[in-house]
Amino acid sequence: MMTDPDLIIFDCDGVLIDSEVLSCRCLSEVLAGYGVQLGVDQALDLFLGRSVTAVFEHYEALGHSIPERFAAELRAGVRAAFLSSLCPIAGVSSVLEDLRIPHCIASSSDLDRVSLSLSLTGLAPHFGTRLYTSQMVKRGKPAPDLFLYAAERMQVDPHRTLVIEDSVSGVKAGKAAGMTVWGFVGGSHYQSRDGKAILREAGADRVFERMADFWRTDRQGE
Repeated sequence: MMTDPDLIIFDCDGVLIDSEVLSCRCLSEVLAGYGVQLGVDQALDLFLGRSVTAVFEHYEALGHSIPERFAAELRAGVRAAFLSSLCPIAGVSSVLEDLRIPHCIASSSDLDRVSLSLSLTGLAPHFGTRLYTSQMVKRGKPAPDLFLYAAERMQVDPHRTLVIEDSVSGVKAGKAAGMTVWGFVGGSHYQSRDGKAILREAGADRVFERMADFWRTDRQGE
């Protein structure tokens, strides 16, 4: 197991901030306004770790065109939910404070949302401008483009890079980029789902559920 990477790439939603249930609830509510019924659990299954573009593409493939204004409405809903309820993942601040390895973020969310999330949760100083999002590449997760772009910008070999991810699409993206991937299942969206099995099946090299166990290398930490 890689314990001495040259770079650690963190996903944001579900890894640094406990946002997945909040954002999927907003997605469900906004889609309902367009006559599309999508439960929160379904939203997690379909779109966890994916961009808004993936939502448009999914429904277009089903013959249900979603108006362009949907994206703005979703952003507004998510922003309101984050302002009232967003919290960092328990223990992540301690991990970041002790980290002496170069690190950055690679997120499917847009840059404004990532910046807002980090600001609200007090995590922004740990990353500075080292924020990379799906807006910056042609293909979002599960394609490897975003992780490869982040490694290139950080001037690190992908094979010397460790990715921390909470979604199937993110795990697949990291593995496709030739990186080591640890799956994290400590977010509230995994309270009623077997996240360990889900992410192991996706190809995660290790799965853990507490940030306090971030560097544990024994089997109990998995």
